[in-house]
Amino acid sequence: MKYFIFLFVVALMNTTGQSLKNLSLTVEKEFRLLKGTFALSFLNISVPEDVLFFNADTVFHAASTMKTPVMVQVMSDVSDGKMSLEDTVLVKNEFKSIVDGSSYSMDIGDDSGEGLYKFIGKYTTVRELVLQMITVSSNLATNILIDIIDARRVMGTLNELGVRGVTVLRGVEDGLAFNAGLNNTVTANGLAELFRQIYIRKFPDEPRYDEMISILRQQKFNDLIPRNLPEDVVVAHKTGSITGVMHDSGLIFLPDGRVYVLVILGKGIDNVPEAKKMYGRVSEAVYKHLTDN
Repeated sequence: MKYFIFLFVVALMNTTGQSLKNLSLTVEKEFRLLKGTFALSFLNISVPEDVLFFNADTVFHAASTMKTPVMVQVMSDVSDGKMSLEDTVLVKNEFKSIVDGSSYSMDIGDDSGEGLYKFIGKYTTVRELVLQMITVSSNLATNILIDIIDARRVMGTLNELGVRGVTVLRGVEDGLAFNAGLNNTVTANGLAELFRQIYIRKFPDEPRYDEMISILRQQKFNDLIPRNLPEDVVVAHKTGSITGVMHDSGLIFLPDGRVYVLVILGKGIDNVPEAKKMYGRVSEAVYKHLTDN
């Protein structure tokens, strides 16, 4: 009986290995189709050796993917009793540059979460700010939350989780910091490890973990990783984009209970519509790698 079990395991490993090789060739081919630099990190949480990395330690401007670690810090503070999701916060549009402390304001024209601007001068809850930050990628909500939690504490939590390759220095639209090269940055491996740690630890605690997954599942921008996936596949993810930069990252839950992490990053992109289609094909290839074996 042990002999047959051994043969089965070897056959399974060989099948997975060949499938991974095919997946790697597919990803490389897709990434070469378009102008730009692309990166991928795939982690099958159930099978530690079932992983794929492509330019996974290349550094990218984080764009809005930095909002995931901001949410993690907020939830950690809620878990520690430092704040409540029902706490009320003044909605303001005045922030200080990390360069010299000078004031700057957000431009509603550059913010996909424009709905929050009508509440300036009024109060809203921490929960609503987190929801706006993740689901519609509100820059205003992000900066308000960073003012509360402090970007340096976000980095402390990332270090606690053992996440390397994700750097959160500041809020968004800090023009002086951008010109000084003080930017939030990510790598595919860094974001992948963040999502893996969130899942395996149920970090910061199970109720807060459930809150984060629920919010990530409500993501409004679903034309990248989820693009070609079946409706019964649940994607809890955060996108990010600025000129020439396009990212997606998250946890993917299959109907049979398996979970995997997928991060796709890109910079120097000059054909965004085609790049979106390509990301969808790459995500679909990863899904088929897991489900066609």
